[in-house]
Amino acid sequence: MLLISVIVTTYNWKEALSRCLESLFFQDNLDFEIIIADDGSRADTAEFIAYYAQRSPVPMKHVYHEDDGFRAAKIRNKAVLNCAGDYLIFLDGDCVTLPHFISRHKQMAQQAYFVAGNRILLNQSFTQSIIEESQLFHETPWLTFIKWRLQKKINRLLPLVYLPLNQFRLARPNYWGGAMTCNLAMWKNDFYAVNGFDECFYGWGYEDSDLIIRLIHNGVKRKEGRFALPVFHLWHKPNNRYQQENNYQLFMQRVNDSTFIRAKKGISEK
Repeated sequence: MLLISVIVTTYNWKEALSRCLESLFFQDNLDFEIIIADDGSRADTAEFIAYYAQRSPVPMKHVYHEDDGFRAAKIRNKAVLNCAGDYLIFLDGDCVTLPHFISRHKQMAQQAYFVAGNRILLNQSFTQSIIEESQLFHETPWLTFIKWRLQKKINRLLPLVYLPLNQFRLARPNYWGGAMTCNLAMWKNDFYAVNGFDECFYGWGYEDSDLIIRLIHNGVKRKEGRFALPVFHLWHKPNNRYQQENNYQLFMQRVNDSTFIRAKKGISEK
């Protein structure tokens, strides 16, 4: 039996995290664990997670480090070290899943491939109502999604269309664009082979793209999760992007160097 580890990254937004966790509790396949990668949240988040861990139908762990700026790469590495599963799904704590999220990821898992899902963006006012009304999407009919799109509460409908698994999913094996850790899956042994996330990426931006390009350099191919694996991404203000340009320049150096595979400061340094 394949055990999946879902790594949920969070920082000081427990209201969004509650929507994320509750959507995971409604999965039609419960052969997974949840590892919350907490990038330095306040103490009330720890209390909140402890409460949800008692309610969870699956094992849940809270992995934490102190707040020292945006260090998603570091806390995700630390979370992976605490995983029991052989297959990793990275999910952001401001994303809400549908009930088939785990089962479809499990169906799509294939040796030597990573799977890139996609997302549907919610607008600001709709996000607020989702949080205030504790609303999920596990029983939402198609007509409601169409209404939300017409009302511009969500930015698109196409990700909700399901297409059976077929060869188009393997059509772009070396494409890194659009693969983000808000909805990304891979085998743990492939993650370790490239030394995980590179903690040289400090501050927001490109730590996930860097991981993907190193996986590709190491022979791991892309499998497309579009038209099967959407998540709903709650609106929030943009993260502080003061390091974006530096991170982008570092990433671009690696895109063009096919010999660069292992993170300089990765999971093996823990």
